[in-house]
Amino acid sequence: MTITVEEFETARPHLLSAAHRMLGSAHDAQDAVQTAWLRVMIARPSPSIENPSAWLTTVTARVCLDELRARRRRNEAPLLADAIPAAELAADEAILRTEDVSRALMVLLNQLTSSQRVAYVLHDLFSVPFDQIAHVLGGTVPSAKKHASRARQRLDSAQHASERNSRPDQQIVEAFLTAAQTGDTRRMIQLLAPDSVRDADAALLPRGARTAVIGAVDIATETVHFRDRIQAACRLTVNNKPVYLIAPGGHPLATIEISTANQKVTRITLRLAQADDHFAAALPSTTS
Repeated sequence: MTITVEEFETARPHLLSAAHRMLGSAHDAQDAVQTAWLRVMIARPSPSIENPSAWLTTVTARVCLDELRARRRRNEAPLLADAIPAAELAADEAILRTEDVSRALMVLLNQLTSSQRVAYVLHDLFSVPFDQIAHVLGGTVPSAKKHASRARQRLDSAQHASERNSRPDQQIVEAFLTAAQTGDTRRMIQLLAPDSVRDADAALLPRGARTAVIGAVDIATETVHFRDRIQAACRLTVNNKPVYLIAPGGHPLATIEISTANQKVTRITLRLAQADDHFAAALPSTTS
């Protein structure tokens, strides 16, 4: 039995979605799916292919696994947002918004090994059975289950109690960011302390802009101009600190650390993401 072009085109959206989660890039996902199709076309016909979509998923996953392992052999770190061409970043962002993909998850998937990532994406996100995943990984079913389990543990890693105790007032932080995302200057001013400070790396600002801004009105007025970036922010723990990560297309760009006191935002610190930053799951929100 051969897989027809029509069957491939029917499966393509699913294959692209799965490859994107495994590789973290719409561009790389397109390449992986096309490579998978080429492999299928040159392979000898098999009478045992009863489910073309499942077979194509297996081949695509193998291509993705090969690419992930090649990246690791080349010691390639995941690219930060400012190192990705604008068109590719826009394509990745479009997938996140269109398919409602968690940008925090896309960042955290980069913390996994190649086998863990493939096993987790296939099983937990796309409900692929473990016998098929074992076939992709070239191992046993128990081994495939172990890879997925370890991935879940790493993605849901618990933080130290000291970090819990040092968290800012999450309700105030989330209210401020909601106002910032919608451009509600009045609400931001209400939430900011009169002497609050916004400190940022110069590389994140327009040329000549002040790296430090003081005062609720000035901070709120400036923040409106960065709505698009703030809309691409997600809660994460970065280097053991609870922050928001600006991650367009699921690629780290900058961290937003917000301090609070007496139910007011007192300081906002924006820093460029670094290649050696460590990302972990955000701590659960608490109510005050």
